[in-house]
Amino acid sequence: MRRIGLFGGSFDPVHNAHLALAQAALRDATLDQVRWIPAGQPWQKTRALTAAVHREAMVALAIAGEPRFVLDRIELERPGPSYTLDTVRALQAAQPGAQWFLIVGQDQQAGLATWHGIDELLGLVTLAVAQRPAAPEVSPASGAVCAIELPPMNLSSTEVRARCAAGLPIDKIVPEDVARYIDQHGLYR
Repeated sequence: MRRIGLFGGSFDPVHNAHLALAQAALRDATLDQVRWIPAGQPWQKTRALTAAVHREAMVALAIAGEPRFVLDRIELERPGPSYTLDTVRALQAAQPGAQWFLIVGQDQQAGLATWHGIDELLGLVTLAVAQRPAAPEVSPASGAVCAIELPPMNLSSTEVRARCAAGLPIDKIVPEDVARYIDQHGLYR
């Protein structure tokens, strides 16, 4: 049975902490593959996102060196809000023999109760949760959880966008090819 991790997000932009989490999930959950799923229309985001074509291109550049990382366009191709439950249902229908892991940070896990169809979702996947040192463990009401060891990384897409807007370097916090893409396309200025 293939063990497949699902790593969704706006990735606006993708950064080094995203890559560290995906690598840790490969290792700690013994995954065969991590599918990176850029959100089409994230229903919980209130700000406008960078065009999907740019977010998709940056993810493709960031994951190019790892054959177990795969870009999945499922949410970019589906109209309407991007609900994780709909994504998992579609992927399970296409590959019914796989075991699915939903990769989330501990901060996301704390907000899972607000997710669309969370009770059904927790019955379909194993949560692969990045545990932060000294942070209290958060357990879902139901469902299986796999802990992912991830050292603290004080990094966010918000910070990357702010640094770009201020004209500060980002080459140490995003992959080199992503930094080059952001510069070439004048993103986040």
